Amino acid sequence: MPTHAVTNQVPALPDYNALTTNPALAEAVRRWADEAAYDEVEHLGARSGSAQAREWAEQANTHHPVLRTHSPTGERLDEVDFHPAWHSLMSVAVSGGLTAEPWTQPTGSGAHVRRAAGFTTWSEVEQGHLCPVSMTYAAAPALAANPALRDRWLPQLASRSYDFGLRPLDTKTGAIAGMGMTEKQGGSDVRANTTRAEASPDGPVAGGDTYRLTGHKWFCSAPMSDAFVVLAQTDAGVGCFLVPRVLDDGERNPFALQRLKDKLGNRSNASSEVELDGTWGVRVGDEGRGIRTILDMVAATRLDCILGSSATMRAALLRAIHHARHRSAFGALLVDQPLMQNVLADLALESEAATTLALRLAHAVDDGDTAFSRLGVALGKYWVCKRTPVMVAEALECLGGNGYVEENGLARLYREAPLNSIWEGSGNVNALDVLRAIGRDQASVDAYLAEVRLGRGHHHVLDQAIDALPDVLSRATQAEAQAGARQVVEQLALTLQGALLAQYAPTAVADAFVASRLGGAHGVTFGTLDARLSAAVASSLVDRAFGA
Repeated sequence: MPTHAVTNQVPALPDYNALTTNPALAEAVRRWADEAAYDEVEHLGARSGSAQAREWAEQANTHHPVLRTHSPTGERLDEVDFHPAWHSLMSVAVSGGLTAEPWTQPTGSGAHVRRAAGFTTWSEVEQGHLCPVSMTYAAAPALAANPALRDRWLPQLASRSYDFGLRPLDTKTGAIAGMGMTEKQGGSDVRANTTRAEASPDGPVAGGDTYRLTGHKWFCSAPMSDAFVVLAQTDAGVGCFLVPRVLDDGERNPFALQRLKDKLGNRSNASSEVELDGTWGVRVGDEGRGIRTILDMVAATRLDCILGSSATMRAALLRAIHHARHRSAFGALLVDQPLMQNVLADLALESEAATTLALRLAHAVDDGDTAFSRLGVALGKYWVCKRTPVMVAEALECLGGNGYVEENGLARLYREAPLNSIWEGSGNVNALDVLRAIGRDQASVDAYLAEVRLGRGHHHVLDQAIDALPDVLSRATQAEAQAGARQVVEQLALTLQGALLAQYAPTAVADAFVASRLGGAHGVTFGTLDARLSAAVASSLVDRAFGA
């Protein structure tokens, strides 16, 4: 039919390399790791930008996990079936060294930066399967509180072999870990947990004292993991426990999957409610110090929230730029029209700032710089994750109605975008964590100030923001500080991002970010960069974000 002749439609996103087309990420790997790390991430980046990976992501999110509570003959199964695409995604992630491998490498080796860059590139494909990958990475620092337990589990958690299925640890070539913290009545207030842990008559085993846990966990992602780090009440206070799904003798540990959550996004990942009834576990860390123990795991998963959110930003930005380069309106390509250039350049600034901050924090983990990472991760978790839904919405709008339909991928990104701001402590929890760090950990404050001051002299607006930091930090310790915590965190995060871009980004990127985010040359929405920003500069920012 002649009316069906198609013109001015955007072709499918071509294959691309998620590392080499991302200068901020590529430069960070070369700066803080080595060429071997770069080569490995480049290989993963090519897989990330492939049509095959996008197909897996679509399949895994179309065919959701299915809960199997019972066998046909009535026995409890408590298993989840996944589409083969999920296993393909998991296999690439695990074989790419995105689980606990960096914790087996020496301090300062660049292993965490390599893994962070790989996690970022692969997160552009699909976020749901990276929840268990992240928890496996994060379990290692928690298990460090119990060396015998760590030595037993770390080899499989760090393995590059994806070995799916519920079997005893000693029969597996690789293992995945999960986490169980929140409960119905408590949410973020884990001290209100009601799950009980009673000393087990089984006595101690190699790795620690054993307990039996009874209670209900409200959010337990990736329930087919091999083991879970779980909080429960003891007579001495909240304890931390490692709970395997299958015991050494092959018997299933009581771990009843009540239902899978019907979530807004992250649909490829099975998030479940779990009933524990005399469930066997080994204590990790000191008795009654479970929250302190598990916070090491939370810090690592929060870093992954920043990495994952920066990847979501990046994936949305690429789709917006690709569309604008191929779609014409009112006589010109969208990418050549000044207002669209303003929007895309603004989105590119946000993406580069998020990526640079995320990789700088991974570098701090590599160097064992806990003073900087403690405050920096809390700042980044709050700010980058908060910015992601707004940025993805703006990128989606660049496609107009085409962005609102599923086949372009942005609808899934939009559903995914709020998740990391909620996971591992919502915005208020993170903001209050920043206040606590400022009030209790002078070493973290000093490390933050030292990092920010490295950006001094680049731009007078940045210098003014740095000079204002003592007043900002002072407000954080005042009696009424809690109500203003978000404002404090925003200022600290933006100043840190500006200082990092001043050190590491091209001058045009740093100047535009500082002028807009710290200098007031910006409105409330994206696309409100100062109109005096030249078309050449705006075009260069877009080209840097995604080479033609």
